[in-house]
Amino acid sequence: MKDGTRRISPAWLVLPFLSFFAAAPSREPAKWPLPVEKTSTPAGVGSTAPNFSVSPRGALLSWIEQSGRTAFLKYSESDGIRWSPARTAASGANWFVNWADVPSVARLHNGALVAQWLEKSGSDTYAYDVHLSYSIDDGKTWQPSFVPHHDGTPTEHGFVSLFDGAGGGLGLVWLDGRATAGHGTHDGGEMSLRFAAYDARWKQTADLALDARVCECCPTAMAVTADGPLVAYRDRGPSEVRDIQVTRLENGTWTPPVAVHNDEWRVPACPVNGPALSARGRDVAVAWFMAKDDQPRSFLAFSSDAGRTFGDPVRLDDEASLGRVDVELLRDGSAVGSYVEFAGQRAGFRVRRVERNGTRSAPVTIAGLTGNRTSGIPRMALYRDQLMFAWVDREGGTAQVRTARSRVR
Repeated sequence: MKDGTRRISPAWLVLPFLSFFAAAPSREPAKWPLPVEKTSTPAGVGSTAPNFSVSPRGALLSWIEQSGRTAFLKYSESDGIRWSPARTAASGANWFVNWADVPSVARLHNGALVAQWLEKSGSDTYAYDVHLSYSIDDGKTWQPSFVPHHDGTPTEHGFVSLFDGAGGGLGLVWLDGRATAGHGTHDGGEMSLRFAAYDARWKQTADLALDARVCECCPTAMAVTADGPLVAYRDRGPSEVRDIQVTRLENGTWTPPVAVHNDEWRVPACPVNGPALSARGRDVAVAWFMAKDDQPRSFLAFSSDAGRTFGDPVRLDDEASLGRVDVELLRDGSAVGSYVEFAGQRAGFRVRRVERNGTRSAPVTIAGLTGNRTSGIPRMALYRDQLMFAWVDREGGTAQVRTARSRVR
């Protein structure tokens, strides 16, 4: 970070844009028959920070619950019909709990469960480490936690994306602030994007930088294509252009990052709005947010070559967007993009279907949200023929993770 501080976008970078938007397109998109069924949530009252992962066993939802100073990382799996009883993967009194930098639990294809969360490492607000743990007995017991980074600096390490590694191992990427350690107000280091890998015996086999200068606090995303892992993140160029870039693991080497689309969005602070990825074979869909010319919008684009190149972006929102996107590729090659629409001073968790030729369906509203960051990042997952949704409901002033599902037709 150039000034040695973690620069997060102030409120004016989001909400005051909204009076500048062009009207929605005049041609009405075709309606999309997506009946949404609210489901009984496995999360307790006070729950926040939902996150999804999907394996052949089902869709796994994780979230945070707190009691006093102690945070609990809990999870539940759905077979598409019902949620399993909630279980706890980890807990602690020194965790860094944040609306955007959230923990997760994932089931690897070999059946092992992996959890990641954030623990404070120093007195500074953003001094925290990534902690990992795993279970090989279906969550009955969890191994002592360990960190994938070994720099020992009391700086930011977070925004983790987990994925199945080669040979039954684990791969992950995260934002790493080690280069910011010990820098003053005008002599700061940079936030980097790093990758680590573990083999099937949980021996670490890699820890390396993928990009030495990235946006300070935008979530990362990853998907495994037929050609290997693909990672998306928000870059930070020398002139403060913060467009979305991707890098691929090809023949054991990460490729040089390339832009998904040259938005040329220059912004002087982190917008806390990361991309989302979905892959099926060599087909990839990516969703992202940007606010060039004071017009915040959400987009989706397709790739048919495992993320080497992407087609033209398709706008997801109609009037204004707060971003917080997600995306899922469907079996027919189309994609579903989720985003937060903001119109008429109201926010809504919405989805719409986008065909590969750019045709959009009409939007479907999953739930209303608060317009600020306390609503967190809504999530979406595809398991078999069901889309599953999770978001933070703050109706009545108390937070709780809610869930819904819809069969894709």
